[in-house]
Amino acid sequence: MIRHSEMSDDDLWSKIKHHKIRFGGNLKLKIYGTLSCKSGKKMKRENRVFFSSEKEAVVNGFRPCGHCMKVEYKKWKNGFI
Repeated sequence: MIRHSEMSDDDLWSKIKHHKIRFGGNLKLKIYGTLSCKSGKKMKRENRVFFSSEKEAVVNGFRPCGHCMKVEYKKWKNGFI
């Protein structure tokens, strides 16, 4: 898990470009989603974290976003994740 507040914008873009970051999350709400999610783009920088995989997000106690990851969210809600 990488905190947005602990990296520069150039470093962030480099990690995204090289596929080291694939998902974003909200540290306070414990929700993760795609980097293109409208909900994720609205959160404060200090609450934003990044993950290299869904597995990493789940291991850190995050749940899928109900907006951009509807299928995964339904599985999580029904107890399959």
